[in-house]
Amino acid sequence: MPGTLIVCPTPIGNLDDITIRVRDALVAADYIACEDTRRTGGLLDKLGIRPPPPLVSNHEGNEAARATELAQRIERGETVALVSDAGMPAISDPGYRLIRRCIERNLEVTVLPGPSVVPVALVASGLPTDRWRFEGFLPKRPGEMERVLRSTETVVAFESPRRVGDSLAALASIAADRPAAVCRELSKMHEEVSRGSLGELARRFRGEVKGEIVLVIGPASSEEHDKDVGFAVDALRHLVQSGARPRAAASVVAALTGTRANDLYRALTGREPRR
Repeated sequence: MPGTLIVCPTPIGNLDDITIRVRDALVAADYIACEDTRRTGGLLDKLGIRPPPPLVSNHEGNEAARATELAQRIERGETVALVSDAGMPAISDPGYRLIRRCIERNLEVTVLPGPSVVPVALVASGLPTDRWRFEGFLPKRPGEMERVLRSTETVVAFESPRRVGDSLAALASIAADRPAAVCRELSKMHEEVSRGSLGELARRFRGEVKGEIVLVIGPASSEEHDKDVGFAVDALRHLVQSGARPRAAASVVAALTGTRANDLYRALTGREPRR
């Protein structure tokens, strides 16, 4: 009988956040696939898992090849626990390729609930939580930053501590009054959540900042959204007048501006797009 891939989120800081199910899975696994074997080895030692199951590296540089090897182990009936250095594997961390490979081979994949910095930062920010999206790492190009700021949803994004000052300054140059939060070292000894406008935060965080950073940016106001939609519709109209097909052009403009293609098509033609 085939084995199982068990996706195991590990603490983002405080080791007390490990769940009983994750610890049990780590103890029982035939192999543990991990981003950094030294870091995971240290975690297992602190958790009292001695001797640990064999550790297999599964990082950005070798994940494509390793996914096939680990899937073959699971096909032979072995259980593989997948971890990253912290938090939920495959969320801006290695793991996606292995999960996909197992699904493609009809192997069992079990995902255990547990720590993830994304919802922690979102709730701690005090910004709207009814509609939000995860951006991954914050884009670097100004045009892509403008797309992020057009979002009518709260945006959660990772940022390098070396770049956070420059990124906040760039964001503030576009929407200085937009509410936001800088979440640093969540669940760790030096946890800090700084809330304010992008302009205020840009002045507060100049230069390099220590620790792991998550940015949370409030949604665009209805006035900002209406202005952006008007600009996008004008751009769409020019494309169509130049000979582009409305639906295809709407998709292109939507991808560039962060607006919804169906809304643009409807605003241009007055008709509902066909499904």
